[in-house]
Amino acid sequence: MSQHIFNHRDMEILQELLRKNKKTITCAESCTGGLVASMITKISGSSDIFNGSIVSYSNLIKHRELNVQNSTLENYGAVSIETVNEMLEGVIKKFEANFAIAISGIAGPKGGSTNKPVGTVVIGICDDKAHKIVEVYHFKGSREEVQQQAANRSLKEILKFIQKTLDN
Repeated sequence: MSQHIFNHRDMEILQELLRKNKKTITCAESCTGGLVASMITKISGSSDIFNGSIVSYSNLIKHRELNVQNSTLENYGAVSIETVNEMLEGVIKKFEANFAIAISGIAGPKGGSTNKPVGTVVIGICDDKAHKIVEVYHFKGSREEVQQQAANRSLKEILKFIQKTLDN
């Protein structure tokens, strides 16, 4: 998968669309460590559409700051559809945003297992009307490549989601 799946022009389109519709976006990131937020804020004027985000790297912060239930983390793990679903709910509420991205995964090179190998990343997107899409992806490459692919994919998916949502 190309690292250039989401480029600078795509980010401009995303931000123009949000700005035109007076909407905001936020994110809850784990394995990407703030990369999505960094990509959003590279565009001047992004404060119109982005109030902030959270890097919830540990389970403690996922629970404390995003209200991910300890039972969810224990039963399904941090890298799961269930956890990302709760991360989405927590972050969109915390930042009072219209749209959200949540990402949790195993960027590697350590941390993989048979069931969840390195490169397994769960990406969720939602709006403030409880419409959600949460998917499991399997990226290849170094730690940085997995992180970049996850960030790019999340932004590409939220752009498509927002375009479809705002066109209706």
